[in-house]
Amino acid sequence: MGRVIFIVVAVALTIYALVDCAQTDQSRVRNLPKLGWIGVIVFVVIVGPVAWFLAGRPRSMPPRGYRGPGHPRGPEDDPDFLRNL
Repeated sequence: MGRVIFIVVAVALTIYALVDCAQTDQSRVRNLPKLGWIGVIVFVVIVGPVAWFLAGRPRSMPPRGYRGPGHPRGPEDDPDFLRNL
């Protein structure tokens, strides 16, 4: 029974990682080209999908509306907006 659960988990993890990799934009994939990650996911059982989630998957997106440091966050933080008042 333990072997069956291991196989089911391995297959599910591999399928999930493959779908996630396939849907990720090529420009956001880290450390390897997308095709390389697909090969690692398929041919390196268990370790491949885990490696994708740790090292290949894009980092989470910044919160909506956040433009990074150095960018004004609201009108009162924007010197151009304040200059036009």
